[in-house]
Amino acid sequence: MPMKPLAGLFLALACVLGIAATGCVFELAYGDPDLGVRVTRLILGVSLPATIGSLLVAIRINKPA
Repeated sequence: MPMKPLAGLFLALACVLGIAATGCVFELAYGDPDLGVRVTRLILGVSLPATIGSLLVAIRINKPA
């Protein structure tokens, strides 16, 4: 079954947000973050739930009827 274009867009968004969340975790774990602790925590707080949400939306869009 081919992937629907909108599902692919949400899947790509989930990948980018997942990379951002992973980077924030490493920045916070290994010392002084480049953007500061407050901004890095804010990015992590936004990107982590958005990753899960966009992945679930992509799965739901591509699910057969």
